[in-house]
Amino acid sequence: MSWSRRSVLAALAGLPACGFAPVYGPGGAAEGLSGQIAVDAPVDEAGYAFVRHLETRLGRGQGGRYRLSPQISVREDDVGFTPRGVITLTQLVGRLTYSLTDTRTGTQLASGTLTSFTTYPDPVFDQNRTTIAGNAVTVRAAREDAIERLMVILGDQLVAELLATAEEWRR
Repeated sequence: MSWSRRSVLAALAGLPACGFAPVYGPGGAAEGLSGQIAVDAPVDEAGYAFVRHLETRLGRGQGGRYRLSPQISVREDDVGFTPRGVITLTQLVGRLTYSLTDTRTGTQLASGTLTSFTTYPDPVFDQNRTTIAGNAVTVRAAREDAIERLMVILGDQLVAELLATAEEWRR
């Protein structure tokens, strides 16, 4: 199916009639939200990556009207094995529990729990846990990259949820 420029513009012109409004646009639920959400200071590597990503998406909320309190946990599960039972792949499962509070009134406006996962390759070990392939530096880099990816996923899920519900909690 091929869309012409005229049919795309006609479809876009009809969106306001169906109640669609850009979330950041004039009158949108998230208009003026950028820089208004202060995030609690991170306590670990995952939290740092999470806060850094949120500030990229939502702006740095120093002295903002809202305070976001995230609690992040990351669990590691071995999921890839050789025929001899040697671990080759590790899965990181992230769980984000959050609450959003109005800093003026102290009222909790929104809360929830989000989960996601990602994986990274483990080196192959022999029976004595002596590395056969890979090394500590590459494994550490792979793990750090996986944590970064996981925090981006959880951060994007949270931003989508906050934007989708902004009309309810910004009243």
